Amino acid sequence: MDDKELLAERFQTQRGHLRAVAYRMLGSLGEAEDAVQETWVKLSRSDVSEVTNLAGWLTTVVGRICLDMLRSRTARREEPMADTFVPDPVVTPLERVDPEQEVLLADSVGLALLVVLETLEPAERLAFVLHDMFAVPFDDIAAIVGRTSAATRQLASRARRRVQSAEPASDPDPRRQREAVEAFLAASRAGDFDALVAVLDPDVVLRADSGPLVSGVAASKVARGASTVAKGALMFRQYSQYARLALVNGAIGLVTAPEGRLMSVMGVTVVDGRITGIYIMSDPERLERLGRAAPAA
Repeated sequence: MDDKELLAERFQTQRGHLRAVAYRMLGSLGEAEDAVQETWVKLSRSDVSEVTNLAGWLTTVVGRICLDMLRSRTARREEPMADTFVPDPVVTPLERVDPEQEVLLADSVGLALLVVLETLEPAERLAFVLHDMFAVPFDDIAAIVGRTSAATRQLASRARRRVQSAEPASDPDPRRQREAVEAFLAASRAGDFDALVAVLDPDVVLRADSGPLVSGVAASKVARGASTVAKGALMFRQYSQYARLALVNGAIGLVTAPEGRLMSVMGVTVVDGRITGIYIMSDPERLERLGRAAPAA
């Protein structure tokens, strides 16, 4: 095996980790894969013979690439990110976990947290993701953002406060998650308004991202309150028969696919047995790009 083949093999052992870093940085599976590929290009063109910690080197490289992508994204955006935006979900059938997704699912980051990360400045997001999620030293992060280590600590601290002030983390017990989601689905199928309200937190927030081309009742929206969200669920009751349980970013959620055509992915936050947050991604173009088959019935 020559040096390039050995380098490629070492890179492959880090690919899952790098994809997990990039996904948390970008909230887009396609862009995350692009960032990982660019990291390989930079590695293949670099002399790393003196690098003693290749994993750390690759992590900082992919972090720098993601930071550039976030800054470019921010510069192109003429208006602030809409409140309805829902990042790309990672969907896995309950009975099967794709080996390539294992690193993404391990210590999974939920859609609720990704929504909060989208509100951060690029440098804040980098500092928080690399330090708090992947234990990268502040000195290494400081070199990426071009600031002192102390200033980088402040970036992560501001980001951390934003994250902690967001909605509570979901119940980590899959059984309790499943009970809440199954109760929601059963009530939707039965058209039982009272049962829907019972499983929803009084202050539940629903974010539905249908993309820029969908209009009418199916358009992107934010809905607040158990009564409002329950009424909305009943409006789409006819599709509930096609919904199936799946892992959405490592937690129990729903995938709806009439006649095998992926229509929506729903992630939820469950706290004390009630659903406090619902995140629906139904943008047809983005769902098509995800290229993920729905779980079998």
